[in-house]
Amino acid sequence: MIDRRAAAGARGTLVAMREPGAILLVACYELGHQPLAVAWPAAFLEREGYAPAVMDVSVEPFDPERVRRARLVAISVPMHTALRLGVAVARRVRDVNPTCHIAFYGLYATLNAGHLLAGLADSVMSGEIEGALVDLARNLEGAGRPPAPSRPLPVLAKLDFPAPSRAALPSLKKYAHLERSGGRELVGYVEASRGCKHLCRHCPIPPVYGGRFFVVPVEVLLADIRQQVEAGATHITFGDPDFLNGPGHALAAARALHEAFGALTFDFTAKIEHLLRHRDRLPELARLGCAFIVSAAESLSDAVLAHLDKGHTRADIETAIQLTAAAGITLRPTWVAFTPWTTLDDYRELLDFVETKRLVDAVDPVQFAIRLLVPPGSLLLESPALRPFLGELVEDQFYHRWTHPDPRMEALHVAVSSLVAAAADRHEDAAVTFQRVCELADQSAGVARRPMAPPAARRTRPPRLTEPWFC
Repeated sequence: MIDRRAAAGARGTLVAMREPGAILLVACYELGHQPLAVAWPAAFLEREGYAPAVMDVSVEPFDPERVRRARLVAISVPMHTALRLGVAVARRVRDVNPTCHIAFYGLYATLNAGHLLAGLADSVMSGEIEGALVDLARNLEGAGRPPAPSRPLPVLAKLDFPAPSRAALPSLKKYAHLERSGGRELVGYVEASRGCKHLCRHCPIPPVYGGRFFVVPVEVLLADIRQQVEAGATHITFGDPDFLNGPGHALAAARALHEAFGALTFDFTAKIEHLLRHRDRLPELARLGCAFIVSAAESLSDAVLAHLDKGHTRADIETAIQLTAAAGITLRPTWVAFTPWTTLDDYRELLDFVETKRLVDAVDPVQFAIRLLVPPGSLLLESPALRPFLGELVEDQFYHRWTHPDPRMEALHVAVSSLVAAAADRHEDAAVTFQRVCELADQSAGVARRPMAPPAARRTRPPRLTEPWFC
């Protein structure tokens, strides 16, 4: 953590830090899930006698009254979209309450510390931040504080986890639902582990966690699942960066879930290489209730996969599709469809692959518009392969520009992004959107449009969450 205002203790007489609402935890966007990144800090603070208020501006209005009561406003920024929204929220906070202490926390906080601390934020922290957030609250209620560290280092100390505090959060009904068998169901969200032991170059986790990950005790996890089941959840998303980083722990968590709640289903995210390495566990995970698995396939080009240091090949992706299907689990691959190294032929081949492997309903259309994001601190900045395409850092947008060597790919990205955004707004059938993306790609390549049969309206579709946007 880094702290900019040395004199904040002088403001300590305004509101006692342990009064209800003196600390306000704010979520801006967390993939359509009830924000665990707010529920967990709230539980740590409550355990120490604080009474934080919470606000999730993705599903409820900005509340000036909650902001006016706060001495500390902590804004969760676990992803790029959340950071951009969080900055706008912080400006409103500063207008309403000029003397409060504003902290940003999450993966994108320390990556963008220089810009955030230049005038908007008082503190930034990332990693295992809950203990540091409690320390910050203590310092604000005291007469003084220790000197600020010279650089914003991530916090990587092992924590003693309480069950997350969800009572003050908006209802699960306001978040992403599971679409299954023609109906919609409430979804809970948990994490069995945090951080990741892998170092994929394009991911924001390695610059913060440096290859480390931390497991959450199964009994804490089960307590969190129980409170969400009691709130109506019939499906649980394990939001770990990679559920199979610790396969023994993951299997213990899945077994405990199934033993306690036999009808509950779940999904998780795992690397392609982990699905291959732990292929013998897939049938049991299916029996325990796994409905689908998300995996960052990213690209079919082995050259692109090598640049990203993904640890798998196109052949591995094909094997993973076969293994999950044989186990009775839907694989939902995600893609980084636009990189400096992805050719127009690569892009069209990706579309062919999705069609021939019958993945059209397993890939949200937004995936065909995802462009490689290079935030400050990204390991990609050390890659000589990126250097010829790299532009300047856009500080207030929190990313480095890069330009594709083929102008057709730049134009295609703009066109596909506009198409899928409009399609999502009108809830268009994903298969229809896919066909229109294929038409754009063929048009960009100057070839005749491929013949495609119209999708069957009453076809059986695999389970999916209703919130497909991310990053």
